[in-house]
Amino acid sequence: MYELARKALRLAESAGAEEAEIYYAANRSTGVNFKKDAIEHAKDRFSEGIGIRAIVNGAVGFASTNSAAQIENAVEVAVAEAKVRESDPDWVSLPSNGKYPTVSGIFDKKVEALELEACIEYALALIEGTKEVPGTHPTSGGFNRAKGKRLILNTNGIEIEEESTAVSGFVDVITVNGQTSTAYDFAVSRSLDIDFFALGKNAAELALKSNGGIKIEPQKTDVIFHPFALSDIIEEALAPSLDADNIQKGRSGLIDKLGEELAVPELNIYDDGLVEAGIETSASDDEGVPSQRTTVIEKGVLETYLYDSYTAGKAGVKSTGNGSRFSYTSPPSVGLRNFIIDYPQTDVIADTQSGVFVNTVIGAHTANSISGDFSVEARNAFTIKDGALDKPVKSLMISGNAFELLKQITGAGFDVRKVGGIITPSIRVSNMSVVG
Repeated sequence: MYELARKALRLAESAGAEEAEIYYAANRSTGVNFKKDAIEHAKDRFSEGIGIRAIVNGAVGFASTNSAAQIENAVEVAVAEAKVRESDPDWVSLPSNGKYPTVSGIFDKKVEALELEACIEYALALIEGTKEVPGTHPTSGGFNRAKGKRLILNTNGIEIEEESTAVSGFVDVITVNGQTSTAYDFAVSRSLDIDFFALGKNAAELALKSNGGIKIEPQKTDVIFHPFALSDIIEEALAPSLDADNIQKGRSGLIDKLGEELAVPELNIYDDGLVEAGIETSASDDEGVPSQRTTVIEKGVLETYLYDSYTAGKAGVKSTGNGSRFSYTSPPSVGLRNFIIDYPQTDVIADTQSGVFVNTVIGAHTANSISGDFSVEARNAFTIKDGALDKPVKSLMISGNAFELLKQITGAGFDVRKVGGIITPSIRVSNMSVVG
C-alpha cells in the first residue's frame, strides 16, 4: 500500500491538483466481549484505506477508498470535486515538511504479538475479578487489542510513517442481593500494563458500595469529580470552545478571551502530543504537522486556541498540531491530543470536610458547548463527611457551567487517569448545585 500511496500522489498531480495529500491508515484489532460471565464472541478485524485531498485554485476536494483497484478512481473524484468547487479565500496550503520529534511508548511488540487465546484470557480475568466480590455479577465487558499503521504524504514534502498499539478493558457490574446498583471500570494503555483482574474487582466493589443509597437535600456544596466524570464534562462542555473552527464560526464561549483569566491561578491545562505512552501521542498530527506541547491555560490565563492547518492559516498563526481524523474516510479537523489538567495534588478526599464524590456522569452530551452549561446525572456518588467517603447517594443531578467550574477548582487528587485523550486527576469544585 505504501507504493500505492505514492502512486496516488503522482496521479493527483498529473490530474491537475496543485497540491495533494495522501493519508493511509491500517488497523488490525482483536475484540473479545462477554455477557454475564461467559464469552459471547471473539473477533479479529482488519481495515485499510486511503484518503485523498486535492487542491485546485484554493478549492479542496476529498475522496477515499479501501480498494487498491479503486485508487485511481478515488484520485479522479477528489480532483474533479476540487475543480468544480468555489475557491476558498481562507485556504493557504497543505503543511510543509518539518522536523519531527521522537516519541516513546506508543508501540509494544508484546501487544502486536498477542494471540486470540491470550486476548480471551485477559477478558476472563475481568470476569474473575468481579467474582472476588460476593453479591455482584458482571453484566457485560470486554478486552480489545489494536495495532495501527499510518502514512502521510503530500506534495509539499511531508512523508511520515508510524506504527502504534493499544489495549483496553471494560466491565459493567450489577449487585444481585437487595437493592440494585451498578458500576463500571475502564482502562486503556499502549502496552500490557493494565491489571484486568483488579479492574473487574474495582468495578464490583464500587457497585456493592453503591447499594442502599440515600436521598440528599438540594444544596450547593463541594463536589469531587472522578477522572471519568470530569473528562466527560471537559469533552462535551469545554473542549468545543477551544476549537479554532468554532471560534472562527462564532460557535464558542471563548471568542476574544485570549489573555483573560479564565480559571484559578493554580490551574494549568496543556494539549500535548508528545506525552510518553499517551493515547493521542504521535510524531505528527493527522496531516503531518509535527506534534508539540501546547499551553492552553497557564496560571489561569487562556493562552491559545487549538488549530489544525486550515484554521491556523485562516487566523494567520501556526498550527498547534491538532489536525485529527476519525479515519481515512474523513478529512482532518481540529481535535484534542493528550489534554492534561494540571493542579497541585493532595489527598483531596481527606482534605474535604463535607461534600459529594462523583464517579461517573450521564448526560454530558446534552451540554451547551457554546455557553458551557451542563446538567448531568451522577452515578456511583457518595457523600463526604470529615475527610472520608460516607454514604452512597441514590440519585443526584448536578448542574453548572464549564467555564465557571474552572474558577471554582479548589483541589486535585493523586489519582491521575488516562481517559482516552484526557489526562486528569479527580478535581474538587466548590459551590456546585446538586439536587437529590
